[in-house]
Amino acid sequence: MKEFEHPSFETIKLSDVLSALGDPIRLAIMAKLHASDQETGWGTFEVAVGKATLSHHMKTLRMSGLIRHRKEGTRCFVAIRPELNDVYPGLLDSVLRASKRDQAMQIKARETLVAAQ
Repeated sequence: MKEFEHPSFETIKLSDVLSALGDPIRLAIMAKLHASDQETGWGTFEVAVGKATLSHHMKTLRMSGLIRHRKEGTRCFVAIRPELNDVYPGLLDSVLRASKRDQAMQIKARETLVAAQ
């Protein structure tokens, strides 16, 4: 069975981590993993992309050092790498909080536009 490659944290750059978190789909995946705080199967992610695109996003998150993959039979499981917070303390929490704030601002702006019409 093929094992997934996971880069060591000595080789990971902050710019790669931030770039990976800059995509809305990958940010949603990280938010779900952060909320569950446990290993999650790929089939549980409700994102509006196909399997190949989801696979690409998962690989980007893995190669940036954010998540680890584990294969069990035909199923794949992912989890946030536990050492992430040691290397970049509070980074993921801060990014996810900012993302929630941005989403709330976008909703409010849409509601304001609809009310003005």
